[in-house]
This record gives sequence, structure tokens and C-alpha cells, in this order.
Amino acid sequence: MAPLLPTLHDPAPIRKYDRAQLRQLSDEVRACVLDNVSRTGGHLSSNLGTVELTVALHHVFNTPHDRLVWDVGHQTYPHKILTGRRERMPTLRQFGGISGFPQRTESEYDTFGTAHSSTSISAALGMAMGAKQKGEDRHTVAIIGDGALTAGMAFEALNNAGVCDCKLLVILNDNDMSISPPVGALNRYLAQLMSGNFYAAAKNVGKSVLRNAPPLFELAKRLEQHAKGMVVPATLFEQFGFNYVGPIDGHDLDSLVPTLENLKHLDGPQFLHVVTKKGQGYKLAEADPVAYHGPGKFDPQVGLVKSTAVVKQTFTQVFGQWLCDTAAADGRLVGITPAMREGSGLVEFEKRFPERYYDVGIAEQHAVTFAAGLACEGLKPVVAIYSTFLQRAYDQLIHDVAIQNLPVVFALDRAGLVGADGATHAGAYDIPFLRCIPNMSIACPADERECRQLLSSAYEQNHPVSVRYPRGAGAGVAPHLSLDALPFGKGEVRREGKRIAILAFGTLLYPALTAAESLDATVVNMRWAKPLDVELLLKVAATHDAIVTLEEGAIMGGAGSAVLEALQAANVHKPVLQLGLPDRFIEHGDPAKLLSGIGLDAAGIEAAIRQRYVSSAG
Repeated sequence: MAPLLPTLHDPAPIRKYDRAQLRQLSDEVRACVLDNVSRTGGHLSSNLGTVELTVALHHVFNTPHDRLVWDVGHQTYPHKILTGRRERMPTLRQFGGISGFPQRTESEYDTFGTAHSSTSISAALGMAMGAKQKGEDRHTVAIIGDGALTAGMAFEALNNAGVCDCKLLVILNDNDMSISPPVGALNRYLAQLMSGNFYAAAKNVGKSVLRNAPPLFELAKRLEQHAKGMVVPATLFEQFGFNYVGPIDGHDLDSLVPTLENLKHLDGPQFLHVVTKKGQGYKLAEADPVAYHGPGKFDPQVGLVKSTAVVKQTFTQVFGQWLCDTAAADGRLVGITPAMREGSGLVEFEKRFPERYYDVGIAEQHAVTFAAGLACEGLKPVVAIYSTFLQRAYDQLIHDVAIQNLPVVFALDRAGLVGADGATHAGAYDIPFLRCIPNMSIACPADERECRQLLSSAYEQNHPVSVRYPRGAGAGVAPHLSLDALPFGKGEVRREGKRIAILAFGTLLYPALTAAESLDATVVNMRWAKPLDVELLLKVAATHDAIVTLEEGAIMGGAGSAVLEALQAANVHKPVLQLGLPDRFIEHGDPAKLLSGIGLDAAGIEAAIRQRYVSSAG
């Protein structure tokens, strides 16, 4: 058969395809995903697992009139390929290219921008109720994974949706279990039967007939629940008010298509449980879906090959080693992660200290309050969490940790720009949103050695402390093996110069040192955004004509703002140039290029200082 994918520029033709064509298209989409991700890097296992589901959805529903809302969105490469972006896939996650997540500005088929988990049901319900309020006849579908369904927000949305009369379909993409024997021909038949009009009508007729005889009605309800419980999982979702169907094989178009078509014609909230396999169709990814979750470039014929090149230790690895070493020295330490064991560097900790390791699922709010409870019992919790994920637990951070002044350490990974994941994952706001909280301290290590030392400093405190560090490696300064801490709230002068003093917070210390050479500027490694080393700041202000603050975080309310506040409080009037992330969202791309583009590399720092101070002095 002739290839189908090259002729597709939107999903409309897919609605006329027969099953054989849908299977062929699925094979072509899967090959396209593998080919492109192997060239650009990106999410692979999750996208290989949603190919047939994506094809079936675009076959059954009239997109974009009907809305598809993808949870997290890291599994939407097939969706992008089928919605006019196939030719742009080679630019995936590259600067100026298409995003690795849905973006409303990128395509009308991306109905809701995502990248953090567990938002789909809430957004889809809002869209469904919006359509109803406007009198528009449209379907809304939320596709959510089993991991994302662990978050409280998802259950809040289910609870609300169950009492709303609208055309909402929630699809649980369950890829954590294998396709068990019950998911076969019999289960396919039952799923179609239970999603069909006959079953729905018979159920409603039975209830209406028996409603006037309460004992018989209750008996009928129990019998129905018991009968359904024998062929499907627990009726949890029906208790929320949904009509539950499944589980069905998410790779079997003969199951997916008729079931979706039947559900499309039912009234009220519907819940479809599909079982898929991460890495489906690519044996290497099927065998190791974690390794192929977000690989870099690789040869699909060979698979991932461990690099023999000497690579610098990442900040995440530094944290993981520090956590293990500190746990060995102090039995009070417990490690907590909201479903980011690999990303936050806790794999070895779990192996060595399983009884002190807690993965609470995608539940950041719970993670923070859980840590507070542990701290109340005299333990020393360390919460390993991405900067952007901590945003989701801000109330708990203030109310449950800071007000009670509990000694919880927050290891904030992915602080600053993160590259290919873009604005949704960039840790731009942690300094502003943390430093305004009483009792909270913020450490900003300049390199890997300081990261380990400042983690120890944070752990020694009897109040909440955050240590922020970036994704990947830094300057390559090897950490000491000891658990020695740096002085709390104290910075250091790294280069003595004249006229201009650059106050660096974090890893931008190193480009600052380079820029300072040609400027003959002083460079201060501040280390702490809160408490600020005011004594050192005032000493530097007294001996220099101007000050420059430098941070890989939002300028507004950031560390530079703290410097201005401290100078104002001391009635010291000095010109201050604040350099950091501008008041806009930075798109995805290579981190070095992004930093250069906003003037936070050595050349950009030097140019900004010369423009403000050197040229004006001349």
C-alpha cells in the first residue's frame, strides 16, 4: 500500500480510513516518532505507547472542533505529526522549533497548554461546561496517565465532573501494568457492550421501573455493581458519577474505535480505561522504558550506547551522593520525592535506605505537608523537587512548614533555564517566591563543590532551607568527600577589582569572573539569597562606585531586589544594575544559546556593564 502519512496535512482524511488504513497509519506514525526522536532527543517511550490511541481519537472525533486535552503532554508527538506538524518534527525542542509539549500558540489542535501533570480533567471539564453554556455541540476528551491520576487535583476534578451534565470523556492511559489475559476478545466485547446504547438504555429503564420499589431498586443496583465488578476493576469512578468502561487494549484499534464511537453517543461524563505499553513497537524501549523515557540522540538500529567520554558530575548526582552520605551519618534523615526518583537523583538512596525513602506520587502538596509531619516527629526530611514543581505546593510551604518553622530541606533541582523543556520547566521564580516567606532561607551554590557544602549547611539548620541548583553540570569543581558545611548566610570575595562590584548568586559566578577580567571588576560569590550577607554587601558598597547583581532567576523580586532593599534599609545610595531573567517566558532551546540570547553569558554580562557604567563614565 502507498504511504499515508506524507499525504496527511490535517486529521480530516483519517475519519474516512478503514481499519486496515488505520493500522498502516499507526505503523507509519510510530516509525516517524522513532526516526525524529533519535535525531533530536526527547520523550520516546510515552509517545510510542500512545500511537494507536491518538490515531483512534482523531478518527472518531472531529478535531479541533472536538477538544483533546493531553495531560502533561509529553506523549503528544503522534498528535503533532497528525495535525500538520510532521515536517517540523526535525525541529522538535530546538530553539525556534516546535515544543515538546502542547502549546496553544503552536496549533489550534493544541487546545490547552500543558507540561505539568494532572491538569487535563479540570481543563477539559471547563471546556465542556463552556461549550454547554454557549449552546455548542462539541465533545471534550481528557487523556490522563495512571501516574498523573495520583495527584489530588485530578480527583478534585473528577469529583466536580461527576455532578456536571456535559459531554466529557476521561481516558485513563494506564501504561504501568502489562496487558493481562482479561484484556482480550471477551473484554473487548464487554467494553463495547457496556459502552453501547443498548446497555445504557437497559440500565436506565431498569432503574426507572424499579425506582418506585426502593428495596428492589437497591437490590438491582447492588447486583449491577457486583456483576460489573467481576469483569472490570472496582467501581471507584462510577462512585464519582462517571460511566466506567474498560480496561481495553490501547493498541488494539478493533477495541478502541468502536468503544470510542459508542461512548461518543452517550450523555453525561464517561470514563474509558485503556491499557498501553510504554515503548510499544520498539523492542529496546519496551524492555527498558525508563532509559528510553527521555533519551538524547541515538541510532535506532543500535539503541542507547553508554558514552565513553569523561563527563562532569551533574548537580543532581552531587545531591544524590550527598543524600546517601548524610543518611549514613544521621539516622534521622528521610528522603522524599513526588514521583521524580530518577530525575532528582534518588535511585541510589532508595537502594541503600529503602525504609527512609518516600515516593509520594505526583502529589507535591502532599509531599511538603508530609515532610512537615515527619519533621514534627524529630526526623530531618529532605524534599527533592524541581523548582517549578514546588510552585504547586506554595500554600503548604507557607502554612505547614514555614509558619511552624520546621527544619525541612528543599533540594530545588532545575533552578534557572532548563533548555529543551522550555518555560514550563524553567526554575525562574523560586528566589522571588521563597525569599518573601519568613523563616525560609535560600542557598545558591556556584558549583558542584559548593552545592554539597551548602546542602550540609542547610541540613544543619533548625528551620526551612532551600538549596537551588541547575540542571546538568556546572564548572566541574569536584566536591569534597566530607560533609563539611559553609558558613550560614555568608558570601566571599572571589576577585578584587576596582570601581565596579559584581555580586553573583549561583552558577553565573563563573561567567562573571570571565567578564570581570577585562573590566577589572570585583566579583563577590554571594552564596545566599536569604539571609543576605549584608555585612559583606555594605563593605563592598563602601569601596566601589557601582554594583551589579547577577542571577539565573527572575529579576523582579529576586536576589538583586534583595540587594536593593538592603542598601535602602542602610541608607546607602549606589547605582545598581540588575542582571537576570527578563520579565517574559523564555522558550525552549540549548541552554547556552538561551543564556547568550538574554545577555547572561560572559560577553553579555561585560557588554551590559560597559553600556551602563563604562561608557557613561567615559
